Amino acid sequence: MAIPLLQVARVGAYVVRQRLAGRQRYPLALMLEPLFRCNLACAGCGKIDYPEPILNQRLSLDECLAAVDECGAPVVSIAGGEPLLHKEMPAIVEGIVARRKFVYLCTNALLMEKKLDAYRPSPYFVWSVHLDGDPEMHDRAVCQSGVYARAVAAIRAAKQRGFRVNINCTLFNDADPERVARFFDSVKAMGVDGITVSPGYAYERAPDQQHFLHRGKTRQLFRDILARGRRGRQWAFSQSTLFLDFLAGNQTYRCTPWGNPARTVFGWQRPCYLLGEGYAATFRELMEDTDWDAYGTGNYEKCANCMVHSGYEATAVADTVAHPLKAMRVALRGVRTDGPMAPDIALDGQRPAEYVFSRHVEIKLEQIRRRAAGPADSTADSADSAANSADSAGSADAADTAGSIHAPKPDRRATALH
Repeated sequence: MAIPLLQVARVGAYVVRQRLAGRQRYPLALMLEPLFRCNLACAGCGKIDYPEPILNQRLSLDECLAAVDECGAPVVSIAGGEPLLHKEMPAIVEGIVARRKFVYLCTNALLMEKKLDAYRPSPYFVWSVHLDGDPEMHDRAVCQSGVYARAVAAIRAAKQRGFRVNINCTLFNDADPERVARFFDSVKAMGVDGITVSPGYAYERAPDQQHFLHRGKTRQLFRDILARGRRGRQWAFSQSTLFLDFLAGNQTYRCTPWGNPARTVFGWQRPCYLLGEGYAATFRELMEDTDWDAYGTGNYEKCANCMVHSGYEATAVADTVAHPLKAMRVALRGVRTDGPMAPDIALDGQRPAEYVFSRHVEIKLEQIRRRAAGPADSTADSADSAANSADSAGSADAADTAGSIHAPKPDRRATALH
């Protein structure tokens, strides 16, 4: 496991405090999305398919730090879009580090090397570079040639300057276990501090709907990969060992979406980082008023095949704290990669998917139009404002955003549940 001892100690103490206080639901990592604008258009991404006025929205420095304080999670993962397009990002990171929160700044690395001087190494700061495989695998995944080479150059430059650097790898149903294992060996040789790996989530707005994994194939894929690396011990993963054990089919976990709450330009996203089924004006409203039982594998069709860390890492961490000897055994022996798998969750009682994307987009666009029209119109509909409370703050550098793909697409139905 590649999580520093300082982080293990502080997060572990935080979880113990929550349990002693009798809290069943608490945040572990805030997923902060201060913008949706990106300078890539990856085939498996469902995060950036918005009209231009929404792509121009930003959470300000003050809004980002207020979200960190309101949530209180010990870890903050800054995602997007591409966070490095945000002009206030260095100040956002500095403000979170000053609060002694562990910050993971996610990036596709196209701008990373150019912007390294704006950041300072810290035990509380990690670059999290999107890298989905070797040069051919990654460039195919991001739909642009040369991106792997630029990402690796940025990783090496960051390591030379003393930064901690992880990679964030998403796998799809065309992943070859042997090739993935060789890729993990290659990033280990680069000196990368940790690997975050997860199966891709079947975003309904992703351009490519044919390559998402179902749960059975996910479990076998991770067994086949980990078996090639001493049951996972060959590589430094920045995830709990029990989450990896879950991916390999050895644990039956329910997702805990409140463990990774998401704050976006729309507000606090319900129910999780991956699904935008509604929005709350405050973190407290998100935690107290969300019908959590309506979501998760076995409860909702859109959740059927999800095994992503944003839903299950918090579950695994809670299990680690509750059963430390079990977690220690897996850490010492490695993840079991053969034998029977743990029972999976039945899907026969799940409710059908609802498709609400267009409605939330229209609500947000109306808010933007009212703000542009002036103060009298900007408060015309308080219900809409409560649901989507974020304001615009600044704009992206036109040179940095050149080549972004942001044309709205019609509603789709995910076809990955096969």
